[in-house]
Amino acid sequence: MSTARSFQSMLNEYLPNKLLKEELIKRDYILTNVKKDDNWKGGKLIVPFKASGASSIRMGGLTGQTDIAEDQYIRGSIDDYTEAWGSMIFNHRDLIEHNGKIPESTFLKILPDTVDDFMAYMKMVVSIQLGTGPHMSEATVDGTAGGVMGVSRVDRFCLDQKITWVDGDTVAADYYVIAIDMNTSLVTFSAPRGGAAADLSAYTVAADAKAYTDDADVTSFTSIRSVLLSVANGGSANVYGQSKLAYPFLQAINVDGSTITASNMLDKLFDSYTEVRIKAKGMADRFLMSYKNFGTVLKQLQNQGNLQGQYQLDNGSRKASVYGWDEISITSVKGTLKVVGIQEWDDDTIAILDMNSMVFRSNGFFRKRMSPDGLEYFEVRNQNGYQYILDLCLFGELEINKPGQNGIIYGISY
Repeated sequence: MSTARSFQSMLNEYLPNKLLKEELIKRDYILTNVKKDDNWKGGKLIVPFKASGASSIRMGGLTGQTDIAEDQYIRGSIDDYTEAWGSMIFNHRDLIEHNGKIPESTFLKILPDTVDDFMAYMKMVVSIQLGTGPHMSEATVDGTAGGVMGVSRVDRFCLDQKITWVDGDTVAADYYVIAIDMNTSLVTFSAPRGGAAADLSAYTVAADAKAYTDDADVTSFTSIRSVLLSVANGGSANVYGQSKLAYPFLQAINVDGSTITASNMLDKLFDSYTEVRIKAKGMADRFLMSYKNFGTVLKQLQNQGNLQGQYQLDNGSRKASVYGWDEISITSVKGTLKVVGIQEWDDDTIAILDMNSMVFRSNGFFRKRMSPDGLEYFEVRNQNGYQYILDLCLFGELEINKPGQNGIIYGISY
């Protein structure tokens, strides 16, 4: 005979930290493929790099002593890791039967499915930020007095979700999703949670209105997009506190994609790849792109009549993942390309990556918050009954320690 197990003991048995960590990482292409270091305990992280090397070569004689170029070492740094918190709440009544205990059958039925859905959502948020930046969607239709906004990525919204809208001439404000039309990409928002539709007419496409996850407009992970793009093309001015313009090492190769169309995508990809291999210092070997652009690549491969068999899909190279990405390898007389489509990438850029040039550093990756007395949940008592709150956290940052080994195509708008 055994005694009844408590909510805490079931958490330890059926929701271990390792499961949470693996569940998220394997669903995210970037976190799956970058090197990982989970021993960063916070504080300033020093990122030293060699800005220039010995280059004094003279024909027919020795270089003058005062004219010899010296190695130049630069000390960059990341001030601290970024924090991401995810919270779930469970009602006590959902977890009990008539005898007032939390039965294993009820727990196992409710909790794993809920955690799985939540982890998929949290994975999406982190993946968007690591890839293309802090905002999750842009406005495509001006906001209305009835709370309706047209959005570029309707797949990233869910009911009851808290969103911060920001544009160039309106104060940032928080809203909650109360309706979603998947076919028209229109989303309706309220000001208080569960309230009536809010007036969003101040947020416009002309003012570059963007939607952010709660507080992501002020705090977010470093993104591949911001590091690889130049300032002129919408990227950050500095990396590790050092100016990109001051050191070629910090400059990824930017390729203009404004001439890309649905009919010339493969030609442009190979041309861009060639330019990156000529100028960049690493071994970039894959394209990371949205499913719109990935679909265009597949259509061109299928249209071999027009392409006269110029490009071929490597036999057995197609890798589809139930976790949100699709991968193929293409060969031609110009070389071989690995093309990866992921749900979280935006349409206007395509990254050309050397995955060995980046590492995600963290303090244990995804973990459950634990109280000083060892509890992994927080109990709340109110007039409607008891509730249990579980908090998950990620303390870390993406370090692209060799930006100059990568490239990025920008300005795609076909």
